[in-house]
Order: sequence, then structure tokens, then C-alpha cells
Amino acid sequence: MSNQHKAGVAFIDGEYQPINQARIPILDWGFLRSDANQDTISVWDGLFFRLDDHLDRFERNVAKLRMTCPYSRNQIHSIMNECVCRTGLKDAYVQIIMTRGVPPLGIRDPRRCKNQFYAFCIPYVWIATPQQQDKGLHLIVSSICRIPPESVDPTIKHYHWLDFEMGLLDAFDRGGDTVVLQDRDGHITEGPGFNLFLVQNGSITTPESGVLDGMTRRTLFELCAELEIRCTATSIPATQITSSGEVFISTTAGGIIPVTTVNNQIIGDGLVGPITRALRDLYWEKRGSGWHGTPIEKLS
Repeated sequence: MSNQHKAGVAFIDGEYQPINQARIPILDWGFLRSDANQDTISVWDGLFFRLDDHLDRFERNVAKLRMTCPYSRNQIHSIMNECVCRTGLKDAYVQIIMTRGVPPLGIRDPRRCKNQFYAFCIPYVWIATPQQQDKGLHLIVSSICRIPPESVDPTIKHYHWLDFEMGLLDAFDRGGDTVVLQDRDGHITEGPGFNLFLVQNGSITTPESGVLDGMTRRTLFELCAELEIRCTATSIPATQITSSGEVFISTTAGGIIPVTTVNNQIIGDGLVGPITRALRDLYWEKRGSGWHGTPIEKLS
């Protein structure tokens, strides 16, 4: 590891470079049109988490967008591994990205673009501070509608975040920490970078549509099965959240994070609930044991 790579490494145009020097072409449609797909993989204690699942999803979504990746699956794994090794990080946040690329001048035909692959590695990202994780987040249910799945497939991990960004501004204006959006029928979907879970009478529900098939979401179903907790994906009216006994979110950037206030209303007794705590503890215990882990090669 060199000092110039401590803050992070990017892979662009076949070269590794310090993250603070990384640049993409301004005419790339990934920037100009949000025409891109990405997958974010966490590294904990020198292990990629659910690497094959992430690569499966990445390849699936690249195909959905009718892009062609210039690198094979094994090459992508090697690029990711090298990014992590160059930083020397044992806990990291790695993102792989496909963009539509740059078309010939004046051409608006996406088929004429040269698709581009990028990657980067930075220190592990937490979307909640330690205090927020202990106390629980204040979630705002915004009236801003999530982009309909008929327009943009939410199972593609894309950068169409203007609905989330405006929702976040709405949440901050209302004193919240983060936001979740509704669909056109008033059902809960997801938040910026996380899935939502509700606990009621010992059972858990999570939205079934209008959401990313998140890797931590998938992990939660496995953890619930291990603890013999019923967990179901279903339609959830927004009005149902505040009557829940517990609320939490799942994310690559932090695992399982409790929510103790929704729209200025206290959830349950206002403390992190026992089911949330049990799932969070089990998640990090299993991560620490190497569960679903792929070792970083050459990382000492």
C-alpha cells in the first residue's frame, strides 16, 4: 500500500489511480443521462461479502441494459481484489460500474456507444453514525413518489436518484435522518440505499415490489430462518409503519440499522427492539466468522 492509495483506489481506462485523482469522461452517458448500472460489495476483515451473488446481479443487470462488459467475471474479481490490495484496507466499500459510454458526436443511438467499466475501493461506509445506530434513526415517509417500476426497473442498481434526493431534502427539512418513498398507491417501497423492515407480533414484513433485491435484504431472510422468525415480502401501506412494534433498515453500508422514530412518532417504546437487536448481533457475528466470505488475495 502506498500513501497515495490510503484514501481509496479507482480503476479507469485499464489503470489504477488514487481515488482523489479519478475522472471519467464528461460526455459519458453514465454521467450525462444516468445510463449506468453498479453493484456495491462490502469487505469486512479481509473478506468480500456475497461476492458471487453480487457478480450474478451485476451481470444480470448489465444484460438487462443491453450493455457489454469488456471484462470477464474472473477479470472483474481480479480488478476488485487489486483495488482492495492497493489500499491495504481490511474493511472496505467496493463499487463496480458499467456505463453506456460515449457515442460518436451528434449520435443519440445508445447502440453506438462504447460501454465502459469502472471500479473503486474506499474505506467501509456507514450510513448511520455510532450514536444513530445505538439510538435508532428518525425516518421520514415522504409524499414524493418513487419512480414507477414500469419506467425504471428497481432491481437494476442504477443512479436514478432524483426522487431519493428530493425525498432526503424533504426529510431533512422535517427533522429526519433519512427517508423512505411510497409508490403511486401509497405503499412503502425503499430508501436511498436501503430496504425497510417492520416487526409486528414477532413477525417481520418487507415491501415486495418497487424495491432493489438487496443483498443485505436477502441475508435478512436467511437470518430470520435461522432464528425461526417469520419474514414475508408483501405490500405495506405507508400508514402501517407507525403502528409497528419495531422498524429497521438493511444496507450494505452498515448491515442492520434500527429506526425508532417515524414522522416524529416514537416506534414501540422508543428503544432498539429485541428482534432488531438479535438480527443485528447475529449478522455481525456471522460476518466476523467469515459467513458468505471470499478472501482478498495477497492481503496481509
